[in-house]
Amino acid sequence: MLELDTLSEIINESLRDIDYPAYPAGLYQPIAYILDCGGKRLRPVLTLAACQAVGGESGNAINQAMAMEMFHNFTLLHDDVMDKADLRRGRPTVHRKWDEATAILSGDALLTLATQRVTMNAGEHLHDVMELFNKTAMEVYEGQQYDMDFEQEDDVSIEQYVEMIRLKTSVLLGAACEMGAIMGGADKKVRDAMYTFGEKLGLAFQLQDDYLDTYGDALIFGKEIGGDIINNKRTWLLVTALHKDTTGKLRRFIDHCPVSNAEKIATVMEIYADNDIPGLCTEAIKNYVNEAIDAVKTAGLSPSDEKFFIDLALSTIGRTH
Repeated sequence: MLELDTLSEIINESLRDIDYPAYPAGLYQPIAYILDCGGKRLRPVLTLAACQAVGGESGNAINQAMAMEMFHNFTLLHDDVMDKADLRRGRPTVHRKWDEATAILSGDALLTLATQRVTMNAGEHLHDVMELFNKTAMEVYEGQQYDMDFEQEDDVSIEQYVEMIRLKTSVLLGAACEMGAIMGGADKKVRDAMYTFGEKLGLAFQLQDDYLDTYGDALIFGKEIGGDIINNKRTWLLVTALHKDTTGKLRRFIDHCPVSNAEKIATVMEIYADNDIPGLCTEAIKNYVNEAIDAVKTAGLSPSDEKFFIDLALSTIGRTH
């Protein structure tokens, strides 16, 4: 099994080697900008690693891996516009550096580039990779719609929230793993096991992101801390706290908040602490990590390959960015 850093560098080199058309610059420069923003490259790394782990050559899945990263960044372009986010990975978001129209159009173009890339050198696997890619794309859009719907709903259950993040975030990690397994020639049982690993890992990652938005370090996390609280954004922490807070104080506070943003963050964090929300979130993350590990253990991988995925899952616990 290749090392995580090696796989990441393969992806970074491939992204740097993209030869964008010179014109119109206003379309392609924002794409190059967001793909150059770095990040964990988790999705394409999972695709390459899964391909090799099931017996294929990781290079056979490089185009599909890049498609996963392109699609992910397309969603970020549009998400940042919808969320009115100012920073992404420590840099101004595309709609702040340029404008909203540019972010939307460049996002559309990036989606098309991802769709083109996922078909390249797919050979006999073309039908399967396109079916998986299109299914995943529609699920991501459904998850985004639920996320927007929840902004207008007063009573979102924890189960509804988890299903929303499964669609919006986790299915793409699941698809990244299965995409690699497809390109490596794996059978359906192995493909399903790898998908479940990625899906559960995605849930753990999203809950950790929710946690870090409130309890992280802005310099390490790459964006402002407390934004979810300020915007009353439905996160695992807020949804769980609303159900745990029998006093109703949190509900009254977010419905009518007469204080500054700093005071709002401090007060909500106090309510979280009173209801052990940080501890409950950490416990939920560990549970999803364990479910991911259980899934990959059914894939029949070699001990070293299995360890790669287990170590990756375990690294989710306590990550800071």
